[in-house]
Amino acid sequence: MSVLNVEPVAAEDAAVVETDILIIGAGPSGLYGAYCAGFRGLRVAVMDVLPQRGGQISAMYPEKPIFDIAGFASVRGRDLVDNLVAQAETHGTRYLLGHRAAELSYDDGLPVVRSDRGTTVRAGAVVITGGVGTFTPRPLPAGEDFLGRGQVYFVPDPTAHAGHDVVVVGGGDSAFDWAALLAPMARSVRLVHRTARFRAHRASVEKVRALDIEILTDSEVSGLYGGALLDEVEVRHRVTKDTTRLPAQTVVAALGFIADLGPLRDWGLTLEARRIAVDTHMATNLPRVFAAGDITDYPGKVRLISVGFGEAATAVNNAATVIDPEAALFPGHSTEKEN
Repeated sequence: MSVLNVEPVAAEDAAVVETDILIIGAGPSGLYGAYCAGFRGLRVAVMDVLPQRGGQISAMYPEKPIFDIAGFASVRGRDLVDNLVAQAETHGTRYLLGHRAAELSYDDGLPVVRSDRGTTVRAGAVVITGGVGTFTPRPLPAGEDFLGRGQVYFVPDPTAHAGHDVVVVGGGDSAFDWAALLAPMARSVRLVHRTARFRAHRASVEKVRALDIEILTDSEVSGLYGGALLDEVEVRHRVTKDTTRLPAQTVVAALGFIADLGPLRDWGLTLEARRIAVDTHMATNLPRVFAAGDITDYPGKVRLISVGFGEAATAVNNAATVIDPEAALFPGHSTEKEN
């Protein structure tokens, strides 16, 4: 198998792409899978509905520190993605960004995936690493009128909120991470949650408390007010029903996401709780279709980025033996390769 030595490109221009492995999902697992495929000398194309590489990290928290990557006490999301992209490109990777994987069919036993933009990819095998699928933020009922005018779901650039009075809504890890990230540059940060119990990791809660960020529990944002831009929020106590007006130029709604597998639901994959069931080879029930990362499910599954890396390597190397039955499962150590 030859290496596809090309600069990363958005393949909107190509009507048909021929590749050995098509990876669906350009998040961490997909990018590492691309490296693993290239290391074996396989041609690899990566498709993602998002316009940039990095998946949820790039879309949701590029500036946040990540703590579960082996070898790094902490690594910024953006830096992790940049390093994964550079690693994937050492052997050549072709990108189809802004393409949703819409249809799967077979031609002479080989998978053929058609994107919603009309590009057809013929592959020897497919590896699905689409995270949780397409994710849609849960809306803030009181805030939709100010979406883009002060109310946001993500904070890709924290400096855009420097000097603002910020209200973060939610009780999970994202809410507490955003609050801690914005505290050094914002004029004020308050966190509002509907109960006194938090889903966030205990260490995240303690970090926010140590920053003297005001936490309003048993409360909810009941109104947003302003003109062209947001000026104030109304917070209502859920027990007493008392309301308070607070200054706010930014409201971060961190209420979680609704995951949707989209067209993948119609491919005939065996699903468990909206995730793709795989075996120890990371193979699905469909011929030549594998999966890795958060989108998969099996007994004992642990949903960490670091686990996704191992699953991607397993999926790609097992796919390689399906593409070429004479190929060895073990690809060799990277230290054995000449620079």
